[in-house]
Amino acid sequence: MPIDLADLAAPRHTALLVMEMQRGVAGDLAKFPDLVKTCAERGVTRAAARAATAARAAGVPVVQCTAAFRADRRGSHTDNTPFLKGLLKDPAHMLEGTGAIEVLPELADPADLESRRYHGFTPFTGTSLDQTLRSMGVRTVVAAGLSLNLGIPGLCSEAVALGYRVVVLADAVAGTPAEYGDAVLANTVSLLAARATTEEVVRIWTG
Repeated sequence: MPIDLADLAAPRHTALLVMEMQRGVAGDLAKFPDLVKTCAERGVTRAAARAATAARAAGVPVVQCTAAFRADRRGSHTDNTPFLKGLLKDPAHMLEGTGAIEVLPELADPADLESRRYHGFTPFTGTSLDQTLRSMGVRTVVAAGLSLNLGIPGLCSEAVALGYRVVVLADAVAGTPAEYGDAVLANTVSLLAARATTEEVVRIWTG
């Protein structure tokens, strides 16, 4: 049965979740050159910014799902994955209070909400994001950002487990290598979420 995207992403019950579009992940302070390159080549930041602008104009809440670490690493599990162990060999990685954790200027807006996490790779576990969304009557989340390696599949899985419906903006997400990200979008995300272009969702939000 075809998905009724207009109903699924209707502004009255939808929020846009922007995942880790931060200077230390996808911007001028990033340490993931391949991911930054893919974002630039595919216009990921531009698409995410366009979605966020349309969301704000339509009254759709925009939640910046960000990651950070304290300098003393309290509140963070730092040695339970190979990826984190490697990243945190750099004592300055994504530190609270530094420019690295700031949302990209193209996507930042004072009206946005922020849900910050200090451990793990997904936006719901250990944060108040679920209650924040429920307090606003949200039933569908639209996802943009990074990455298709960990954060976006995790967002989709957690959201579905909590009872939300999910739409992923296929042109506003990326992974590395780029072809691997495409495979995750086609073979994993597609089992959990509807996939749409930014243009399709913007048309719904702009009426």
